[in-house]
Amino acid sequence: MNVKGLLIRRRIGQLLGAVALLALLVWGFRPVPRLVDVEPVTRGPLAVTLVAEGRTRVVERYRISAPVDGQLRRLELEVGDSVQAGQVIAILDAQVSPVLDRRSQERARARLASAESDLAATRAAVTAAEASASLARMELERIERLAGQGMVSRTQLDQARAESRSRDAELEAARFRVQSAERDRLAALAELEHAGESAAGEQGRLELRAPVAGVVLKREFESARVVHAGDPILELGDPSALEIEVDVLSADAVRLAVGMRVRIERWGESGPLEARIKRIEPVAFTKISALGVEEQRVWVIAELIAPQTDWSRLGDGYRVNARFVLWEAEDVLQVPTSSLFRHGEGWAVFRAVDGRARLTPVEVGRRGALQTELRRDLEVGASVIVHPDRELADGARITPRQ
Repeated sequence: MNVKGLLIRRRIGQLLGAVALLALLVWGFRPVPRLVDVEPVTRGPLAVTLVAEGRTRVVERYRISAPVDGQLRRLELEVGDSVQAGQVIAILDAQVSPVLDRRSQERARARLASAESDLAATRAAVTAAEASASLARMELERIERLAGQGMVSRTQLDQARAESRSRDAELEAARFRVQSAERDRLAALAELEHAGESAAGEQGRLELRAPVAGVVLKREFESARVVHAGDPILELGDPSALEIEVDVLSADAVRLAVGMRVRIERWGESGPLEARIKRIEPVAFTKISALGVEEQRVWVIAELIAPQTDWSRLGDGYRVNARFVLWEAEDVLQVPTSSLFRHGEGWAVFRAVDGRARLTPVEVGRRGALQTELRRDLEVGASVIVHPDRELADGARITPRQ
């Protein structure tokens, strides 16, 4: 082979090496696709909710107090023990004391007269509650007849049934208050009858009886001790009649309304319990947050409408989460809220199209915690990038993370 041929081969080899080096440089400095998370645009149910922490409480609590000064015997009942209406729950022995003076006698008579007036008022309340319950039952019968003819909606029928149950419960509570007022009258009468008696014998014994059937919720003390009139002894209630109390920010309270649906979550079981707002108290209170900030809070009371058998293990003072349903719909075009970002004066998302990020302005509606309503602009099944970073630009190369 001559010298000229060798030179040509050497030049060809150098040229091929330069081309390979250039190709490696181009490959090394080309943009690397970004790893991104993508989720599809979907259509389905959507709810806008407000979540707050609350706790359960017994609807009707009865605090048993000492009607007169005396020596309370040791309490035998424990917290959680069941009691029946009229059952003896505490015994007061009269103290050795002088006969009531004239002023004390007049006070005792005045307390008796007041108890008799309260008894008359509670009996009148029972009459009013009976009328309301009767009217609610007649209204329910009328709505059921109309529902059978297809003239009213299912919602109206459910509301009529709930209203009838609520009126029946109010009647039952009014009757319990009559029993409690009767016990108060007997206690006031006993103060007069036992005036001046010594602690010796059965004449100095005063039995305190349960005004209603229920369980012991609280015991103020255990051992025998001297008590004064008005000192609390026991608290009774029926844990099968619970409601939920939730304190929310005053700015959130104005978004709520009586009758609004509530889902009770994180109460100990996986499934939520259905409830509805019973009352929104009109007065706020100040509460210091965990960060030391003063907040104006409002008590919101929700009543459970789920069957009692579903939450029979709940008790008084249990912690729960209340999810207030502000708005909901069954068929909504929606996109992950984490995919949205501000674009000009509106909103936009990045669509994943053929390995590229495509900036797409969108018009949003109601916003939930995880999903947001889309008015238009995207089709169901389109892939959008969630949690886009600030450096992502229109047309950038992307690779969806598996």
